[in-house]
Amino acid sequence: MLRILLTTTSYQDTPGEHHQLLEDANFEIVRERGPLSEEQILECVGDIDGFLCGDDAITQSVIDKSLPRLKVISKYGIGLDKIDVNYATEKKIPVLFTPGVNHTTVAEHSFGLLLGLERKIVTEANFTREGDWKRLTGNEIMGKTIGIVGLGRIGQEVAIRAKAFGLNAIAYGNYWDESFANDFKVERCKSLKDLIKNADIISLHTKLNDKTRHMIDEECIGLMKPGVIIINTARGELIDTVALFQALESDHVGGYGADVLDQEPPPPDHPLLTAKNCIITPHIGSRTYQSVQRQAGMATQNLINFLEGKPPLAQANDL
Repeated sequence: MLRILLTTTSYQDTPGEHHQLLEDANFEIVRERGPLSEEQILECVGDIDGFLCGDDAITQSVIDKSLPRLKVISKYGIGLDKIDVNYATEKKIPVLFTPGVNHTTVAEHSFGLLLGLERKIVTEANFTREGDWKRLTGNEIMGKTIGIVGLGRIGQEVAIRAKAFGLNAIAYGNYWDESFANDFKVERCKSLKDLIKNADIISLHTKLNDKTRHMIDEECIGLMKPGVIIINTARGELIDTVALFQALESDHVGGYGADVLDQEPPPPDHPLLTAKNCIITPHIGSRTYQSVQRQAGMATQNLINFLEGKPPLAQANDL
């Protein structure tokens, strides 16, 4: 019987048809609660035929220990920065993933964070719960300029909602859909710095790689408008945490709303957990019943298809 290591908690915790799909495949399922560090996942591998993983550290060492039995890595989600895709390719291990299934829910979460900051919803709700009828004054977002970093599927969904809220949209990224940009009046910026200088709100929707790591650093923050709002539902490592904390404390950055951190789960002393005007959610941007079902179903079908000798629905590497 084929043994599959299942680590994604969203998959395990959310009811849906994906559970029956996996059960009907007649695999032996080994369940762990991810995301697992390299050290943790090394303890689980060696007799596993496939991964059904989330943001676990599937490094060269993990792949080496998993061989020769390992046949496939099926990622629940689209972010592949925790998987050594190049090494998996070298070892002829397919890396499957689930593009095009979570853009709606992540875009919605981005606006939840934005409205939470601008209207001080979290702060006010906590005051009221504690019996303190304290009424703060918030801000409208209509008429402001939102700078979208990465105009892929999620960035486009943000742009669609930005138009509905009366925001002016500008964007920067390698991928550009001219027809979409024209339809939704999204202005293309020549550079990241061009976007940063002109945006009242900056929303990050780009991949993490060597070029984008700490793309929002002290220099970039210094170019931003005073009081700028930054939204991050992509990856925590896109931000230089120390520089951001300092900018929040000085009020140069007016607020930071993020669903991701550079350490997940964060240590108790992580600076952003106590920073001013900061809302952090525990990587739940794509965790809705609808999105989990789409992602889990696709990740499971990818796995089943490959192990049955059929083409997967989506593969990230060419073998």
